[in-house]
Amino acid sequence: MFFMDFKLKFELVPDSCWYSNLRSLLTPAQWDIVRRDAYARAGGRCMICGAAVKRLEAHEQWEYDEKNCVQKLANVIAVCRACHGVIHFGRTSLMGGEREAEEHFIKVNACSYADFRAALGQANADHTRRNRVAEWSLDLSYLKKFV
Repeated sequence: MFFMDFKLKFELVPDSCWYSNLRSLLTPAQWDIVRRDAYARAGGRCMICGAAVKRLEAHEQWEYDEKNCVQKLANVIAVCRACHGVIHFGRTSLMGGEREAEEHFIKVNACSYADFRAALGQANADHTRRNRVAEWSLDLSYLKKFV
């Protein structure tokens, strides 16, 4: 199975971008507009696994142009807590939720444990490579539609 075909993927942020997120760059009112747009598009369902949940979480999806050292905001989606835990697998592991995240990844992607390990290995390799960039420039052009 090709990792690109997985609905639920690991999104390991480069170390230099840790503790920096869209909420910290926007005012609370601006962040509310962006996250509520994601919630409205989701219609009460996780935009990855499709689960109907009472509480969705806003997740920032980033693209990385390693040649030009640009971290681009591609989308903000609404996800369930379980999918969000997989996306941020490193943090989830540190918090003791590794097993649950592993099971959710396998269930959502209808894959094997070997596929899970291989996808995680690829995500870690991507993370290591992106950590070679000393400083990322931010492209927040996605937000233009909200201004």
